Amino acid sequence: MKPKAGLAAAAAAILLFAASGCAGGAKENPMLGVSGEPFVLKGISGLAQVGQITGAESPNKTDRYAVYGTDLGSMMNARDRTYFVFGDTFGERPADQIGGGGSYWRSNTIGYTTDKTPEDGIALDGMIVDEIGTAKELLPSKKIDYDEMTKIPTHGVEANGALYLYYMSVSHWGDPGKWDAGYAGIAKSTDDAQNWTLLDAPKWPGDSAFVQVSPYKVKNEDGTPDIYLWCIPAGRFGGVKLMKVAETDIERQDAYRYYTGKDDKGKPRWSADMNEAETVVDDTVGELSVVWNPYVKRWLMTYLKEGRGVVMREGLSPWGPWGEPLDLVTKEQQPGLYGPFMNDRYNAQDGKTIYFALSLWDPYNVFWFKASLEK
Repeated sequence: MKPKAGLAAAAAAILLFAASGCAGGAKENPMLGVSGEPFVLKGISGLAQVGQITGAESPNKTDRYAVYGTDLGSMMNARDRTYFVFGDTFGERPADQIGGGGSYWRSNTIGYTTDKTPEDGIALDGMIVDEIGTAKELLPSKKIDYDEMTKIPTHGVEANGALYLYYMSVSHWGDPGKWDAGYAGIAKSTDDAQNWTLLDAPKWPGDSAFVQVSPYKVKNEDGTPDIYLWCIPAGRFGGVKLMKVAETDIERQDAYRYYTGKDDKGKPRWSADMNEAETVVDDTVGELSVVWNPYVKRWLMTYLKEGRGVVMREGLSPWGPWGEPLDLVTKEQQPGLYGPFMNDRYNAQDGKTIYFALSLWDPYNVFWFKASLEK
């Protein structure tokens, strides 16, 4: 682009912002988008494995908590702590075993850290443990196939001074990338993740589009926060839908609103009926993670795209439009990869460098990666 054209485009964008404000009614909050702005993310470079977070071979030596193998590692922040929430966890297993399995099975565990230097890996301060010092299962499950095989937390958020975990009750693991869920729900902790209560509501049907979520707080014009949640069905073959709820109403089923498209003025429409929800990203999406990035000043979405690897999309608002998927980690670079979870607390160079957790099926543990965004 020629310099004069670039200046003209920038001036036009500024005038458009002044005239129309942010979509969704928040004139001061770029997280809610500015209509007409172009995509700026052109590529991703500098992919590198920084370290290993879990397992006997990790610097954290999580086998001392009877965590020899585990996966996922979505993150939520509360005060100076970041909690890493893991999935099915095993205390003992053969050294050459691939994938989940082993003895002392817990459906979920949590580690926590106050580490502020992601460039040299993540040092866990500890894990939530039982009376004998092993990582305890926080959301109990029946462990009965075709009933409730396990409870897997998909993401968490701090709200109203408490911690909330959104989870799915998996009834059966099927073919690769496919599984059945009985329902999705929320658990709550008021004692820094030590103990959790399974809430009777909200709950979403296991065959709905709202089984796995990625939440993020966004402030309204009056300063009160809404929690936006990007959602996918059970498995890795559905698209992304969007719901939101006021932070104060996180435990009220009837307070959740579902994105149903834009009105004739380009503003988002919301419905109390989840069956009216519109798809915002149409793809085969697994283990999604969404954060606001200060470098591109856009939303970033990462997920596992079956057959390709981990990809990233740029979003101009929570509901889009969303750019085309860019390769973040290919399946050739890291075979057996899944669960690419970001956290806006972990970046460098004002967000140009991002850090993220990534699970590897072999050796069934969670690793720490970084990459650079190119504008």
